[in-house]
Amino acid sequence: MYKFDRNHQFKLSDFNQSIGLKMNPDNRWVKKVATIPWNEIGEKYAALFPSKKGMPAKPLRTALGSLIIQKQYEYSDRELVEQIRENLYYQFFIGLPG
Repeated sequence: MYKFDRNHQFKLSDFNQSIGLKMNPDNRWVKKVATIPWNEIGEKYAALFPSKKGMPAKPLRTALGSLIIQKQYEYSDRELVEQIRENLYYQFFIGLPG
């Protein structure tokens, strides 16, 4: 099962930042978000989960974005989780709200 959410956060201005923290719009991960056709890929991704039963799949941006980060830096699964916890740009890239 997959719940397609076209209203998911996609802009830097929507990302919940700590008071006084200003994320750099020129950061490579912020720029990379704009280069990936998330909605087009999302439609194909959603087709992989035709069942209406069970837990919904993770959002495409979370799944694919995490994989892109992991493969680029050859992180283990555990290291990837730690890196995402510590890096706001990674969090933005994979579509977390803040």
